[in-house]
Amino acid sequence: MKIQLLAFMAFLSAERGFAQTATFNGELIDDKISIGYGVAQGDVDGDGKPDILLADKKEIVWYKNPGKKGQPWTKYVIAKDLTEQDNVCIAARDIDGDGKVEIAVGAQWNPSETKNLKQSGAVFYLAAPDDRTQAWEPVRLHHEVTIHRMQWVKKADGGFQLAVLPLHGEGNAAGEGVGVKLIIFDVPENRKTIWGYELVETNMHMTHNMQPMEVPGRILGLSIAGKEGVQVFLNGADGWAPSGNWMVAGSGVGEIRTGSLGKNQLFTAAIEPMHGSSLVVYSKDNRTVLTDKIKEGHALACADFFGQGRDQVVMGWRNPNVLGETGVRIFVGSDPEGKKWQEYVLDEKIKIACEDLLPADLDGDGDLDIIASGRATHNVVVYWNQRKK
Repeated sequence: MKIQLLAFMAFLSAERGFAQTATFNGELIDDKISIGYGVAQGDVDGDGKPDILLADKKEIVWYKNPGKKGQPWTKYVIAKDLTEQDNVCIAARDIDGDGKVEIAVGAQWNPSETKNLKQSGAVFYLAAPDDRTQAWEPVRLHHEVTIHRMQWVKKADGGFQLAVLPLHGEGNAAGEGVGVKLIIFDVPENRKTIWGYELVETNMHMTHNMQPMEVPGRILGLSIAGKEGVQVFLNGADGWAPSGNWMVAGSGVGEIRTGSLGKNQLFTAAIEPMHGSSLVVYSKDNRTVLTDKIKEGHALACADFFGQGRDQVVMGWRNPNVLGETGVRIFVGSDPEGKKWQEYVLDEKIKIACEDLLPADLDGDGDLDIIASGRATHNVVVYWNQRKK
């Protein structure tokens, strides 16, 4: 049964000795977006506050953090009409240490076209102007068909590469055919010139999402979710390659995130199958279904929002389930094995058909908030963490 998160956390405080309580307050940032394919966060203008970035249908935009809750987030257009088809993904990260994010985007979203490179897929690095509120210059990079997801990934030497993942392999039909090729770009000194890259044969068909597996100071690998499950890829002396280690095998996975149970125990959260109905947690030899009551699960994050020393799971879905609901839910674990979880609503006031989400400390209070974009609801929402310390 769903109860208010504040009451639950108060129960934890009384029963388990936790000194904190928490809840979330939703704030509508924008209610006039088209689709909201992907959200990102980072300091765009160098003022020390994380901003919100969005890959919308035909625009790449950012919302300037006002520094105070309840104040308007000013919207700026980074790029518009990059390709004939939609934008589909965005990656933002400060890769050179200047305190401002660099941005790459994927566009020409045409998932049914797996043969014609001109009609399917595009990758751009967006070169920032001196005034970052103005339009940015698109630098076209190599692409494969059906570009779908991208991430800035950290190298062992502290530098960065851009990992780009298509949905299909070239010429595939219904997930059958050649494997998807992961594209790994090296970042040149002059980013407006040609970017070198390597193509990594994944031997996976219909991949959907990926996650850099990083700990402070180093990267452990890159997990890729798709039709065959979740496989880990490693960066060795000869470049990137599949490790042969499957975090999830034999089951289709759409979204993948790794979390911590505390005491060096990890878990894997997954939405199964692709655009699926189930949120599943894998821990050691356990597979636990947290819910199977969603429709087209499409957003996932693991983080410690409550200062418990272990991560919670936040999940969003975009199509109405049997109860007619869409939305965002948080799942709180209560056992060291990762088998017991309870589901809670973040905010019932704002309706959202969630396409993407991610955690970020937007107000600088040390607690993670949640940014989410809604597809059918055409909105961007911030869920402010109200944890009491």
